[in-house]
Amino acid sequence: MTDLQTRRRAAGAATAAGAPAARPGTASGSRPGPLLALVLGGQFMAVLDAAIVNVAVPTIRTDLHASGAALQLVVAGYTVAYAVLLITGARLGARYGYSRLFQSGLAAFTAASLACGLAPGTGWLIAARLLQGAGAALMVPQVMSLIQRTFTGQARVRALGLYSAVLAGGIAAGQVLGGVLVSADLFGSGWRPVFLVNLPIGVLLLAAGARLLPKLPGDRDRGFDVPGLLVLAAAIGLLVVPLVLGHELGWPRWGWAMLGASALLFALFAVVERRIARRGGQPLISGRVLGAAGLLPAVGAVFMILLAFAGFMFSFALHQQSGLGYSALRAGLDSAPIAAGFGVAGLYWQRLPGRLHGVLPTLGAGLLAVGYVLFGVLLGDGSAVGAAALALSAVLGLLGGCAYAPLVTRALARVAPADAADGSGVVVTAVQLGQVIGIALVGSVFLGAVDPPASAADSGHALLLATATVGGAVALATGFAARVAVRGAARGAVTGRAGAVAEVREERSAGG
Repeated sequence: MTDLQTRRRAAGAATAAGAPAARPGTASGSRPGPLLALVLGGQFMAVLDAAIVNVAVPTIRTDLHASGAALQLVVAGYTVAYAVLLITGARLGARYGYSRLFQSGLAAFTAASLACGLAPGTGWLIAARLLQGAGAALMVPQVMSLIQRTFTGQARVRALGLYSAVLAGGIAAGQVLGGVLVSADLFGSGWRPVFLVNLPIGVLLLAAGARLLPKLPGDRDRGFDVPGLLVLAAAIGLLVVPLVLGHELGWPRWGWAMLGASALLFALFAVVERRIARRGGQPLISGRVLGAAGLLPAVGAVFMILLAFAGFMFSFALHQQSGLGYSALRAGLDSAPIAAGFGVAGLYWQRLPGRLHGVLPTLGAGLLAVGYVLFGVLLGDGSAVGAAALALSAVLGLLGGCAYAPLVTRALARVAPADAADGSGVVVTAVQLGQVIGIALVGSVFLGAVDPPASAADSGHALLLATATVGGAVALATGFAARVAVRGAARGAVTGRAGAVAEVREERSAGG
């Protein structure tokens, strides 16, 4: 009897015995709507906290008498811990259970948010921000893993579309909500509500998680690959720290040395992983995952799209506040159309005619390149952000979402369910690093052209340089990577169909 026949007979026996059938679109009997709202709620909090603190920096400086270096660590500590530990969080989820790690990461994130809100000084606040980032790194990889393991077919496509919407919405919402909370100065609390707002949401999600999260046991026999983990964490840390702090500190020599060391460690990581695989061990990132059809080019395209999106959002916000004199709240509201467009495209791209799906990432990225340049030209003379600019930003969001969302779906489509955690870790790390590097690179182009605060005309010129040189080049590179990803996915689809035919033949042979 084949494995396929065994599974079918077991499923039939379970149904006959009265076992609850899985709901359509899910791989388990869990309620898909509430479950998706739960895990995406955790994802939204993690994205929100990467952006919301930026608005509160001036108030934190005044209240805690913080130095410039301390403020940089308050802002960057979260991002650094988050980026460095994402792959680790993914592997821990596979080993100890996705639901358990989601709850653990959410609890740590919520407790750290409380510690941030009650911080009496900058040292406390920096430590709490590092813990926040670590909690997010434990929680966030499980979101995509849970989607991969509990949703199937079109339900999975819709869930990944909502994931895209949350990713874009969290960035814009962070700026808007931060501006509202700081401006309100609730009970004289100043900046503290930007962290304390996570507390009731986190407690609510923890209570819901205890009821809704599926019981997916971990694989305790899964190797942990400590050498690979240490080398990769060091490589990412050496990459992220100078990129986050470099411009503010004038790009010191130690920053360039760290970047060089990071490149060497990434090469060493590849060597370590190959040796572990040859010895029959379990590398941190399985070659089976990296070999999934279309994964690597799709991940590269996703990285570039998020690099462009985050860098654009950062430079646009700088231009509005330092050049046009807009408030943080106004700047956040003006950023809403591009975030909304990104999210809408993520939700509804699959409703476009099927013949367009294969070319959608390439077409969206190519038009996005043109759109970035047009946006820079429109505001390059220091003009106010009017209806035309807001409409164009919404189109940019739609184009970005049409390129990004299908690629995420394709990146994970050929990853086996048993490798969902590793595949999710690779994709989520690419997303996070794309945002970090995008802000660093595009921010450096903008700030290298103007020293805020500046006149509207000078700031507009800096925005033009940022969008035309960095945003345009990144979007064009993304178009190439997206085309490669589509070809890889097509090859994977052919391989998958061949495998399915072989399995059917095996079953018929066994039955004959």
